[in-house]
Amino acid sequence: MPENTLPRPICGHCDGFPQVAVTTGQTTPTGDRHTITAHCPACRGTGHTTPVRAYARAGR
Repeated sequence: MPENTLPRPICGHCDGFPQVAVTTGQTTPTGDRHTITAHCPACRGTGHTTPVRAYARAGR
């Protein structure tokens, strides 16, 4: 039986792409680019936001 769950809203800060690889400009000894991973601080790397109603209930 399918569940009736609503889709979570996509984060407006990262547009659903919460993790990106950024090059540092350096290369490894094998010749590959050295990259670091950056996470969206607004959604904490999930790509989704919490609905507004949950924020209102959390303050009670």
